[in-house]
Amino acid sequence: MFKITPNPPGTEPIPHDPALSPQKIKEATDRALDYYLKPEDLAASPHSPRFRPIYLVDPTLNDEALLVEACESLSSAHAMAGSIANSIGGPERKPLLALQQLIMLNELLVNRLLDKLKLPQ
Repeated sequence: MFKITPNPPGTEPIPHDPALSPQKIKEATDRALDYYLKPEDLAASPHSPRFRPIYLVDPTLNDEALLVEACESLSSAHAMAGSIANSIGGPERKPLLALQQLIMLNELLVNRLLDKLKLPQ
């Protein structure tokens, strides 16, 4: 019988290293899994049962990062309010335009604060 595909190339068997005992391999595997999965963090609840915040701002963020995020959020809200206000007419349009202006004014305030913030050189 003729085979269409050739045989795979011959490989040499992997030499057995006596330094790699099954116990050492298991310990190394457990260390790697513990490092990446951190089972002790998963078992303990981060907050007490009566206080569980839904939204939590990272307390390690600096002022500049917080202001940049606020500015981006206000810019997105400004664009959305303008888009909605332009798509509708009648008496509903005026409150949306007022909301858009309020968002824009707050965006300007955050931008001014970002400009005044002295960054380390």
